[in-house]
Order: sequence, then C-alpha cells, then structure tokens
Amino acid sequence: MARSAAVIAGLVLLTVTSGAGATSQSGLRGVVTRGPIAPICIAEEPCSAPVPGATLVFKRAGYAAVRTRTGSAGTYRVVLAPGVYSVALAPPRRMAPPNARVAGGTFRRVDFSIDTGIR
Repeated sequence: MARSAAVIAGLVLLTVTSGAGATSQSGLRGVVTRGPIAPICIAEEPCSAPVPGATLVFKRAGYAAVRTRTGSAGTYRVVLAPGVYSVALAPPRRMAPPNARVAGGTFRRVDFSIDTGIR
C-alpha cells in the first residue's frame, strides 16, 4: 500500500513538472516608433515618435502566424512559438529590423522603427 502511494505521488510530481514547460508562453514585446519626424533633429527634442494603431504581421515559413496592433503608446506584446519570424507592417512600409527571433519560455524585447524618409 505504501509502495503504491509512493508510485502515485511520483507520477503526480512527474506530470506537474513536465507540464510546467508546456504551459509557459513565449513571444515578443516592444515599441514601434517612426522617425525622423522633422527634417532637422534638435538636441534634447525627440527625433522619433511612437506609432499607435500600427498593424504588425509576423510570418514564419512564409505563412502569416499572427497579426497584432500597437497600443496608444506604440507598444505591442504578442504570443509566438519559438523560432525566427519575418516582421512587416500592414500596409507595407520600410521597417527595421525585418526579422525577430523568439526564444522559448520568455518574452523578448524587440523594438521596431519605421523610416519616414524625411531627410
């Protein structure tokens, strides 16, 4: 009886510990900015600004995995499986970086910038 209780306790522990990794989430978070926002950048004045309402499209192996919109401060947070994703805006605009790597079990910070073309 004591042996069967120990086996059951061991199985419960194994189930709980192996399931913990399966439920942890991974993804990306950050801010989308645009700039320059003026032809001449002046010291102590911002030369870029957050982009509220931007739609980011994350693709993996050529397929759109997830779309998300930035909040009022240009921030985003998206749950993604580990891997490398190409990232684009909808509608398309020049943005950097074009790719982002997602690590398992964490939300990695990746900020994106949109080139306004002002020179």
